[in-house]
Amino acid sequence: MHIGVIIRALLLDGRDAYARAAWVLLLFALPGIGTLLYMLFGERWISTAFRDRARECYEVLLHYAPSASTSPLSPASTGAFSTCEAASRWPLSTGNKAHVASGSDAAITSVVADIDAATHTVHLSFYIWLGDRNGTKVIDAICRAAKRGVTCRIVADAIGSRALIRSDHWKAMRQAGARVYASLPVPLGLGFLAGHRTDLRNHRKIIVIDGGITWCGSQNCADPAFLPKRKFAPWVDIFIRYEGPIARQAELIFASAWMAETGEDMRPVLTVDPPQALPSGFPAIAVGTGPLSPNATMTDIFVAVLAAARERAVITTPYFAPDPPLLNAIVAAARRGVQVTIIFPERNDSWIVGAISRAYYPVMARAGAQIFEFRSGLLHAKTLVVDDLLALVGSANMDRRSLDLNFENNVLFDSADVAAEVGEHQRRWLAQSIEIGHAGIAGRSLPRRLVDNILTMAAPLF
Repeated sequence: MHIGVIIRALLLDGRDAYARAAWVLLLFALPGIGTLLYMLFGERWISTAFRDRARECYEVLLHYAPSASTSPLSPASTGAFSTCEAASRWPLSTGNKAHVASGSDAAITSVVADIDAATHTVHLSFYIWLGDRNGTKVIDAICRAAKRGVTCRIVADAIGSRALIRSDHWKAMRQAGARVYASLPVPLGLGFLAGHRTDLRNHRKIIVIDGGITWCGSQNCADPAFLPKRKFAPWVDIFIRYEGPIARQAELIFASAWMAETGEDMRPVLTVDPPQALPSGFPAIAVGTGPLSPNATMTDIFVAVLAAARERAVITTPYFAPDPPLLNAIVAAARRGVQVTIIFPERNDSWIVGAISRAYYPVMARAGAQIFEFRSGLLHAKTLVVDDLLALVGSANMDRRSLDLNFENNVLFDSADVAAEVGEHQRRWLAQSIEIGHAGIAGRSLPRRLVDNILTMAAPLF
């Protein structure tokens, strides 16, 4: 069995050489434990039945995507949008408008207002949903909407939101008439063999109201204090409210996953006309990625956006364990003269990923990237703004989980006004950060360098 697993790891198609080498090294070093770990986590396996069902649902619902429209794009951003169009299999949408919430509490207040104003449907999906102040506000709004006859379809990840799913709050939404579902449940015993890897999670944050308003960003449904990990608080996020045809694309991402997991036919929901383009709106595209996507799809999107940079690129991400193409894209941008600024949290709730992040500081700094660490809590926002115009904001981190394993959703848009709003948040975060200069990067002790570099070798395993 051990030899067979090693041969399988060597023959598996679509895996980058670094991930293959890491697994083969682990298998040789730990014959028994390594074999078990590979069988559980070595491949992003999902049962054939679920995979086929999810693909069939997506194919069926693609018919309801907005039709192609012309929009003036800068030559530099065309490649990024084309990459997202290939990933989503629908064209970019034009005539969208957006507003960036001023903070996490303000975002929840606006979300609750949107739910209270809903007349037909509320579609909502969160990875982590807590029964705290903000979480309860949304629960109460859903209950009010369901009781007045609005169809509410509510999703929470079975592991990320397990406490809420087991609570009276979950029962209250169901009793009010909302349709609730725990996404990607983990079967007991050997039942998992008919499902999926336990650590493949629904990391998406999607809200769609009446098919015409959608929210996308990094924010979970929780207070900034984030009580399960309060010592890292406040958690600093970004959430953006969109109106226009982009809402139909976000609803397709939600609907295809809901249809695959619950079996409900979502075609009747999407027969209504999609939102019309708004005057003076901007081009944007919503993209859902995950373990059912072609290999390295999320990496391709990050790389394409970075390739569009001519003058500057500002990145924020809490979890940074890049694959080689993504790391090379950041280094290449800095080397060609782009002012690359990256903001990480100073204290990370995952010490392993935090150490892996710091191990990559030297190669990025030598290329010319400026590296900062945010000191006022855990900077959880995932943003990439290029040349104050093109921006990618959503749920995906720059780590192996978001790149390969988790279901994610992001929006790419081309708007100087909205990019300026995101940029204002980034500048505020920079003001609360310290720059890690060359002296600080080079000053790592030998034991620290040894541990960090070993962790980078093991990064493909996480």
